[in-house]
Amino acid sequence: MAMLCGVVGSLSAFYHDSVDIHDYRHREISAHRLIAKLPTIAAAAYKHNVGEPIMYPRNDLRYCANFMHMMFATPCEDYKPGRIAEKALNCCSSCTRPRAERQHLHGALAGSSGANPFACIAAGIASLWGRPMGGERGGARHAPADR
Repeated sequence: MAMLCGVVGSLSAFYHDSVDIHDYRHREISAHRLIAKLPTIAAAAYKHNVGEPIMYPRNDLRYCANFMHMMFATPCEDYKPGRIAEKALNCCSSCTRPRAERQHLHGALAGSSGANPFACIAAGIASLWGRPMGGERGGARHAPADR
């Protein structure tokens, strides 16, 4: 989570051309950039964490298949994402949107102040970081016994 939060926050220093959140087109460009980059950032963080080389995205794959490729392929062995697994990942990402949108309320509130959109999304990611959201293997394991 630290890597994801840090890299998304650093995008605010990289993209200066479309950060006016009061301009619809700028918000759209920032959203497209973030949606396009998040799978690559997440997969790179995962590969770093498990000590494997980072796999670059492929233009011939669809969004979820590309994410699966970056997560599970290795330089020695190509990974062919199964259609069922890809469809399931598409479904999961569609089903969790309402929860994720509620959790990113902190980021949205920060955005209402006119802050950089990438910094606001990094704040939303940071709000998901911790035991109640599954961090450190979930909050239930660390709950006090007297509850």
